[in-house]
Amino acid sequence: MKFQIKQLTKKKFTNPILIEGLPGIGNVGKIAVDFLVENLKAKKVMEIHSNHFPHSVFINERNLIDLPVIYIYHQVINKQDFLFIVGDVQPIDESACYDFCDAILDIIEKYGGSEVVTLGGIGLQKIPKKPKVYITGTDKKYIKTFPHTDNKIYGVVGPIIGVTGVLLGRAQLRKMSGVALLAQTFAHPAYLGIKGAKETLKVLNSKFKMKIDLKKLSSEIDEIENEILTRAKAVTEAGTTSTKPVEPNYFG
Repeated sequence: MKFQIKQLTKKKFTNPILIEGLPGIGNVGKIAVDFLVENLKAKKVMEIHSNHFPHSVFINERNLIDLPVIYIYHQVINKQDFLFIVGDVQPIDESACYDFCDAILDIIEKYGGSEVVTLGGIGLQKIPKKPKVYITGTDKKYIKTFPHTDNKIYGVVGPIIGVTGVLLGRAQLRKMSGVALLAQTFAHPAYLGIKGAKETLKVLNSKFKMKIDLKKLSSEIDEIENEILTRAKAVTEAGTTSTKPVEPNYFG
């Protein structure tokens, strides 16, 4: 079996809405979902292991190693069950990505869920002062229910690669409603897309009435941004990065 899904609770879920945020450009989706899990005090309900995750281990705060793992968290918001996918990795190849997405959707279908939201970033050549959140999805009716988004996305991005894209595609085959929220961010590999994550969270907050406190995220933005830009400038001056312009692009 490619993916070992360990259930950590016997709790049952009713028609859960799935929100995914795994690593990608600027880690926009990951930052946003990590913030939701922490601020909503979501509970860890499943963990997923696989030999189709990167062949590496992480060093934890106890100076010991951890294998790559993806978690599913749960919280009830306004009497609605939500499941959040979080982690530091994505499946390493195309086949594994499809299998992973199908395994996740099997879980959602098992509990009667029919809504999927994936989060990611659109890489730009400069840091956007106020990132725009673009939206695409499985059907226009569901897309229109998400406020503060721009649905004129054709020609803005190329294919949506990774779990963020494939999860939506596989959900569409199962007649599920789904959207991808893609926030503008800076394309430098060292940059953290906190501004884009904040704008994405505003959309989710308005759509699902989550009542999350975005001031906590705002207070970190300027400090982290300055630190990243200083580091990026130092690397560029050392001649270790390409001076070729970065084309707008997107990865799950």
